[in-house]
Amino acid sequence: MLHPADTGVFCTPRHVADNLTALARKCGFRQLRVSGGEPTIGKAHLLKLLDLLKDKGFSFVLETNGILLGYDEDYAGGLAKYDFVHVRVSLKGCNNQEFSMLTGADSKGFELQLSSLGKLTEAGVRCHPSVMVSFSDRENLGKLKQKLRQIDPDLAEQVEVEELILYPHVHKRLEKYGLRHISGYEPSKVPRKLI
Repeated sequence: MLHPADTGVFCTPRHVADNLTALARKCGFRQLRVSGGEPTIGKAHLLKLLDLLKDKGFSFVLETNGILLGYDEDYAGGLAKYDFVHVRVSLKGCNNQEFSMLTGADSKGFELQLSSLGKLTEAGVRCHPSVMVSFSDRENLGKLKQKLRQIDPDLAEQVEVEELILYPHVHKRLEKYGLRHISGYEPSKVPRKLI
């Protein structure tokens, strides 16, 4: 199991904002991204970071599983005041059962993921869903798109499809948890359009 405190450092919103913007300017990037470790867990930290990035001329992609955005009635509204933010909600599977299989969490978490997309859309926050389909068949993906269409027709058209890249450590984890994938790519055979 990973222990974040042993592998990294905790940074203030100011430190994160300064480092992100300095690196982006140095490399000529116009887009900033925060991902990993579920950045929505620290709501006050995230909102302060966005306050510090406001009017800096960057677009910002927030990558999240969406669970807290679906649970917290005010979170999506809090993000709505930042017009430079786009939220990428990473769905863990195409339905409750796949969510539970992939995460080991209560299947109700999947409904919170879908709820987050509804709340973000209602609040006027730009967003799109991504979904790991390597464990899903076409029928389940089709059913997911129907659910997304009910939330907002555009969401079904904006689904970003993700598939496994079967690095050696990924193979080991799949074996460890007894997960069987339907699709995936060996690292040397990932289609160029997915890179």
